[in-house]
Amino acid sequence: MPFVNIQILAGHSPERKKEIARRVTEAISEIAELPKDGVWVVFEDVEPLDWYISGNPVKKPRA
Repeated sequence: MPFVNIQILAGHSPERKKEIARRVTEAISEIAELPKDGVWVVFEDVEPLDWYISGNPVKKPRA
């Protein structure tokens, strides 16, 4: 069964994560023709100072 690991900047609300997980689950379930309860989604919160873009740390979550 699919296991989706999403690395995301720390600070996003549980509601936002729930919606992301719902949409990812829906897409994989539909395309792979699998039951939704067979799709696992895990979030890893990464602190902004540990996330770099173009060699520079991100300072805060993007809206």
